[in-house]
Amino acid sequence: MKRVFVLFAHPCEESFSAALHRTVTGTLAEGGWQVDDCDLYAEGFNPVLSAAERRGYHDLATNCGPVQAYVDRLLAAEALVLVFPVWNYGYPAILKGFFDRVFLPGVSFHLEGGKVGPGLQNIRRLAAVTTYGGTRLKTFLAGDPPRKVITRSLRFVSQTGPTRYFALHDMNNATEAQRKAFLARVRAGMEAF
Repeated sequence: MKRVFVLFAHPCEESFSAALHRTVTGTLAEGGWQVDDCDLYAEGFNPVLSAAERRGYHDLATNCGPVQAYVDRLLAAEALVLVFPVWNYGYPAILKGFFDRVFLPGVSFHLEGGKVGPGLQNIRRLAAVTTYGGTRLKTFLAGDPPRKVITRSLRFVSQTGPTRYFALHDMNNATEAQRKAFLARVRAGMEAF
């Protein structure tokens, strides 16, 4: 059975992000995926990188210790789907903290001779589902950091093929019809995933 690790980052169960999360996990499960659903807020993930963790960041023998369970879940998957809102043109702090604490040397990348190489060879498919408060133009002018990190950096460390990136812009002004259309687009994307 295909295994997918879904990372979800939103604190409110009544949010549109939560509806997207339910659509993603439900559609993937219906499609035969074994879904490891990681709701970072519900699981109480601590996003704060401690001083001890930072000092031991490059020690491959011990750096995974504090987050070993999350590392194991990530390494057990063959696909990764992130569901999150874009806040202030960035990730929610809890998701950024997950990247800082779990995407470690020896896990998501290797450092050899001063060069970075990919580490997540197990991840063959990658997708993100997100909403932006800003318009597409404002997002473009801000450089769209979340999209770039996922479609460039995460894609590099996982060596996946094309990355699926589903984004609804101007969420603050989205109509019910626009939200329903986006949910349908996400469902179709997950069915084809």
